[in-house]
Amino acid sequence: MKKIIVTCLMVGCFSTFSGNVMAQDTTTAGQDIKNAAKKTGKAVAEGAEKVGEKTAEIAAKGKAAVVDQVYKGKRGPSGQTIYINNQSKYYWINKKGHKNFIAEADLREKP
Repeated sequence: MKKIIVTCLMVGCFSTFSGNVMAQDTTTAGQDIKNAAKKTGKAVAEGAEKVGEKTAEIAAKGKAAVVDQVYKGKRGPSGQTIYINNQSKYYWINKKGHKNFIAEADLREKP
């Protein structure tokens, strides 16, 4: 009788442990490293893109301030600095460093 009880307990313990083994993560260390590397690479690429855009914006604004005139009495639709090029066209520089030309009628007065 004791042997039957001990055997049942042993079978119960082994089935519990084997059930826990099945519930473990099935990814290998190599797969985990590969996934982490992809996430890191994506984060670095996004950061580099933001830095590049900010650098382009600063360079474009610096060039515009030296080469073109700043229109002191007006501002852009969202308060941007307005520049006038040598063909008398009005523009402002966006966050990516691109010129956005605007009609004189769309300019706003500075407060």
